[in-house]
Amino acid sequence: MALDLASISSFITIHLFTWYGAIISFALIYATVGKIKREIFIRKHGCKEAYVFPDGGPLGLVLAFILQKYKSDGTILDFALSLYEDYGKRTTFTAYLFGVRVVVSGEPENMKAVLATQFNDYSLGSRHAHFAPLLGDGIFTLDNEGWKESRQLLRPQFAREQISHVKMLEPHVQVLAEHIRKHKGQTFDIQELFFRLTVDASTEFLFGESVHSLYDESIGRKCDPEVAGFADAFNAAQVALGVRTYLQVMYFLYNPPSFWKNTRTVHNFARKFVDKALSLTPEQVEERTQKHGYTFLYELVKHTRDPKVLQDQLLNIMVAGRDTTAGLLSFTIFELARHPKVWNRLKDEIYHHFGSGEDSDVENISFETLKQCTYLKWVLNEILRLYPSVPVNFRVANKDTTLPVGGGPDGTSPVFIGKGTTFAYSPYMTHRLEKFYGKDSFEFVPERWENSPKLGWAYLPFNGGPRICLGQQFALTEASYVIVRLAQMFPNLSSSYNGPEPCRKLVHLTMSLMDGAEIQMS
Repeated sequence: MALDLASISSFITIHLFTWYGAIISFALIYATVGKIKREIFIRKHGCKEAYVFPDGGPLGLVLAFILQKYKSDGTILDFALSLYEDYGKRTTFTAYLFGVRVVVSGEPENMKAVLATQFNDYSLGSRHAHFAPLLGDGIFTLDNEGWKESRQLLRPQFAREQISHVKMLEPHVQVLAEHIRKHKGQTFDIQELFFRLTVDASTEFLFGESVHSLYDESIGRKCDPEVAGFADAFNAAQVALGVRTYLQVMYFLYNPPSFWKNTRTVHNFARKFVDKALSLTPEQVEERTQKHGYTFLYELVKHTRDPKVLQDQLLNIMVAGRDTTAGLLSFTIFELARHPKVWNRLKDEIYHHFGSGEDSDVENISFETLKQCTYLKWVLNEILRLYPSVPVNFRVANKDTTLPVGGGPDGTSPVFIGKGTTFAYSPYMTHRLEKFYGKDSFEFVPERWENSPKLGWAYLPFNGGPRICLGQQFALTEASYVIVRLAQMFPNLSSSYNGPEPCRKLVHLTMSLMDGAEIQMS
């Protein structure tokens, strides 16, 4: 029987249109049902819309352009803070960015909900995709069971006996001092030195060997070119991660060849240390620990011999610890140089506990004795208030949920957060709100901590909830030690800064001074 091609073609066409119609109808029904369910959810929880940022443009691309401009100028954080004043002291906003709904808040109650009481309603979203090329599967890129396993593996490494081990910092501080002396009291940027100091200290703590990036010919020390290449690649790769994070779901648009080259350089360098540790038997690892003291990598090897797990966790901790401590030190010295009364009071406390100059009691500087320096603690608290290491962070809703406050004309109603919505929270904003810190909330006043009320979630320098920073005491101890030693060796500190107020800030994964920390020290 001859085939009737016209009939067959007509049959196929009719069925295709039937299937297309069914699919479209199903999609419309699914969307309608979803919308009805959301409306019921919204009414049930009394949700109202947060203030909507005007003029975001299609898919929020105009807003993205505006934010990028302020980011490039080093003023994005203060621009966001200005919206609080411009739009009736609202601390919660809604906007669209690259087609994704984003709710931005500096309200402590909302941060508490997302980071603690409603923790399971939120995830890291696409952060793993943003960070994985450099950091792989580690504590800062994983959710759920992967994150829990990482935290369980790493938590013991930040026990008190580890964070109290400050003596390893002294050789690096001495090299830092050589750089300071070469300037002979003239103006120089100490921030650049702090970033090199912290990479040296962190690699010794993590790998068991320092990269000695502070070594250079200007102080008569030779630097290994491979080490310099690692430090440069690590810095550049982190900047790239910041760009990918800013792009959110459109992160894939930023994949320059240099990014992948830098990640390979970092991985190859880290893998050398991992392979060296894995070449030792458990008995040899224990013998090394007894001889050389605690090393992060060699402690991890006692719990896992998976080279990828070791490499990924090492790089995760390095990213978190190195830049945050460098930023903390840079902002601290930057502000102390501009506030001589604070500097003098801090020196008096340090000299009382540890001496100064040739009479410095270096051996007595420990985790325990540093905790006794009350004014030093106030200074660091104040720096972390004004300049939190991670000024903005985010989570993504994994289900339809809510925020406790921020909706409606007065900002007191709950806000609906649909599945897939990004919640961006800003400790930078929170830490500068007058209702928590008074009329001088923008000023550097360490004395405010003398009688400071319990601030709870209004002070969030190290995140909060189950994902609170494991290394916060490590960072504070390291920064405290460096500040004490600098005060002992270099009592004269000043600044001729005449730049913009507030100072411009470079924001990638963490925050630093865009124009450096130009000071005089002798």
